[in-house]
Amino acid sequence: MDALLDAALKARENAYAPYSGFKVGAALLARDGSIYTGCNVENASYGLTVCAERNAVFSGVARGAINFEKIVVAADGDLTPPCGMCLQVLREFGVKTVVLVNLERKWRSYTLDELLPVSFGPENL
Repeated sequence: MDALLDAALKARENAYAPYSGFKVGAALLARDGSIYTGCNVENASYGLTVCAERNAVFSGVARGAINFEKIVVAADGDLTPPCGMCLQVLREFGVKTVVLVNLERKWRSYTLDELLPVSFGPENL
């Protein structure tokens, strides 16, 4: 868990958040033990902003990973859960556990089902 917390907090440092000032980092654990990271990247056209969680997933997929177990999401202040779009993407790739952490390393773990109780996945096709 410490390696994932460290990776998420480090990824947060690279966030590009000139508009909101709200930096987020994520570290995603693949089933093979690999860790993929991402940070939020804002855009003047807010709809083009990409969250840290999706960036971590897309980074893993770009490297050939499609099966993930757990993600750690790091942000300042209160523990900040992923948005609905990110939760759905996490669901697509099998993430079961979402851990939220702040800069003081206070963290809490949730199941994806707690955060997204009614969802749509590949098995629904």
